[in-house]
Amino acid sequence: MADPELTLQSLLDSAVEENELIRGVALHVDWPARGIEWNGAAGMADPEAGVAMSPANPVRIASNTKTFVAAAILRLWEDGRLGLDDAIADHLAEEHVTLLRGDGYYPETMTIRHLLTHTSGLFDHGDSEDYTAAILADPIRRWTRTEQLRCSVDWGDPHGPPGEIYTYCDTGYILLGEVIERTTGQPMAEAVRELVGYERLGLQSTWWEILEPKPAGVPERAHQFLGDVDVTGFQPYYDLYGGGGIDSTVGDMARLMRSLFTGGVYSEEGTIDTMLTTIEGARALADAKETALLPGAYRMGVWVVEVEGFTAYRHTGFFGTAATYVPELDLTVASTINQGEGPMLHIELVDRAIAIVTTRCE
Repeated sequence: MADPELTLQSLLDSAVEENELIRGVALHVDWPARGIEWNGAAGMADPEAGVAMSPANPVRIASNTKTFVAAAILRLWEDGRLGLDDAIADHLAEEHVTLLRGDGYYPETMTIRHLLTHTSGLFDHGDSEDYTAAILADPIRRWTRTEQLRCSVDWGDPHGPPGEIYTYCDTGYILLGEVIERTTGQPMAEAVRELVGYERLGLQSTWWEILEPKPAGVPERAHQFLGDVDVTGFQPYYDLYGGGGIDSTVGDMARLMRSLFTGGVYSEEGTIDTMLTTIEGARALADAKETALLPGAYRMGVWVVEVEGFTAYRHTGFFGTAATYVPELDLTVASTINQGEGPMLHIELVDRAIAIVTTRCE
């Protein structure tokens, strides 16, 4: 029987060799019951400089940030500082409430729960071709949260009343970032760090880019790409305010995901059950993408998926990051492929890694 660690490394090597869009990959596997804690990498963190990829290289984790944001909101809920069914009108700046009303939204009936579960009906500025074009045209632009919300109301209309439509939406999570700031009176990055408990969890290579200093001793970020475009030098303001913004490693992503389900983040045992609730009866958009998961699959900052016959909890990020936890096995896997275009290899890597270790450890 092949050594699972050798097979995992072969999986990474093949990913780089067989996919010309993939410059560098990293993988973290943690399965305490079987004594497995494995990190590996292949390819280049900086292809031009010839710097090899390492699991210690942080990356922009993009939408994996949403798991951190959802966890912070739920910590505030545990502490009685907000309600999940609070109207967002009670937690946002009046300027933002006015913008929403002006586009036909009803922030008095849209709740924090709706934002967490992507059932708010908001048009997603982050999924607009206009937004992508604007970023590529001016990659050093310093976007603000207000500008991004204005993009949402200017470029699209409400998908429906809150609770009726499920559609993944960055705009909702940038509003949750504002909720965190206004509830705590702290900058978003500082509040999330304290609420989630980075120090307690051992997240030593995780920080909110621009908003916090990079931790001492952490290597340079690995280069990330959109097709053949190296976007490493793009200013992060286009994805900074709650829908994304965090830099981290595959190891830290895995630690956060496992800690959610094993008692490391929340103060109450039942909070994880609340995190895994959804809005019953929400339906998909009529023109939903084929790759979109069905309504109900997204809970609060995590998806529910099936992997190798097991129920698993997962989130992914635009530039090829993925973190997955299998509760039945207490198995966690996180990966990055440093690529925002092409095959869904970051998900495939995680699923194949789970298949490798579970098959070879039977």
